[in-house]
Order: sequence, then C-alpha cells, then structure tokens
Amino acid sequence: MYIPKYFKVTNADEIWDFVQNNSFGTIVTTDHGKPIATHLPLELHKIEDDFYITGHMAYANPQWKTFEAENENVLVMYQGPHAYISSSWYKHENVPTWNYQSVHIYGTASIMSEQELEEDLILLLQKYERHRKNAALWEYLSPKTKKQIKGIVGFKIKVEEIQAAYKLSQNRNETDYINVIDKLKNEGDPKSKQMAELMEKRLKNHINP
Repeated sequence: MYIPKYFKVTNADEIWDFVQNNSFGTIVTTDHGKPIATHLPLELHKIEDDFYITGHMAYANPQWKTFEAENENVLVMYQGPHAYISSSWYKHENVPTWNYQSVHIYGTASIMSEQELEEDLILLLQKYERHRKNAALWEYLSPKTKKQIKGIVGFKIKVEEIQAAYKLSQNRNETDYINVIDKLKNEGDPKSKQMAELMEKRLKNHINP
C-alpha cells in the first residue's frame, strides 16, 4: 500500500485497536494469477510471540483452497471511516481529496482443525452475543445447529507484515484542519460525522498528548 509519510502509522497498539474495532475485513488471495476476495468477520489473537488473524468461510467458497498452496501470501484489508474532502474548505486553492483509515496485513494462512474452529466460534459468539438477551452462545446451541460447522472452513493467518495509513488531513495547517472538521460535521451523513470525530480526537491528542 502506498503511504505518504504524513499518513503512515507505526504504533502497534494503535493498529491492533483499529483492527479489533473494524474487524469486518477483506481477504485477498490469488488463484492461478487471478485475485479473489472474501468479506467476512475476523478476529485477532496473540499466541506466544506471534499474532494470528482467524476466521471462517463457507466450504462451498473455493477461496479456502488457495490457503493450502505452498508459500501462498494472503492480504487482509481493514477499513475505517472515510469521507470526501472538498478543496473549497481550504483558505487557498487546491484539489479535492478523500480522508480514510486503512490497514493492510500480509501473512501465510493454514486451515484449522475442527477443534480449533469450534474454539474460535465459541470466542466469536461470546464477543457478539454475550451482552444480548437470550444470547446465542455456542453452549446453548442444539446438536443439530452445531453440526452446521461441517459446512464451513476455519483458517488462521500468521501476521508477517503490517501497513497502516490514517489520512486525516495531517498535512494541512491548523486553520484548514479545524475548518474541515466543521464542514464534515455539517455534511449530514454518518461517515462524514465519524471522520470529523476522528480528526477532532487526533487534534485533542496532539494538543494534550
């Protein structure tokens, strides 16, 4: 991923927090030179000194077979809020742009055993169900429902390289930066509002680190 120096993020804790909070990602592999992708919920785990991304996909999805290719590189992409930035919001003439947050993770994938997959599903359901009334936790599912595990394939990706870019108008002067925040707040759509909140948070942390 091309990352200008203004927007490069290297703080590991910050990146992991982003991944955990934007865990619906995209997995990209190649099949005979053709890129293929699947969008799905993913989890991040630390095992001893290594980090792994885990998830599952339908057995009918042929992409999982590419995980078994020797030395196959896997790209996992995560995206946060993004918003259009009008150049009319600056004090000087310039061009429009787009603000965004994105993390790319490269690694090697392997297929989980059924026991590993079940353990991963238990954790996944706990994350998304434990706060709900009549939570659909693994231990409450019927044997018939649990048998549907046969229809999915679990995988884990060992993290080997991380690239992170937060393009939040860091290259603008303070006057333009604050004006962009105000304009985003008035755009009237959720993504612009989220971007304004991110930029506002960054400004506060910059002033009071």
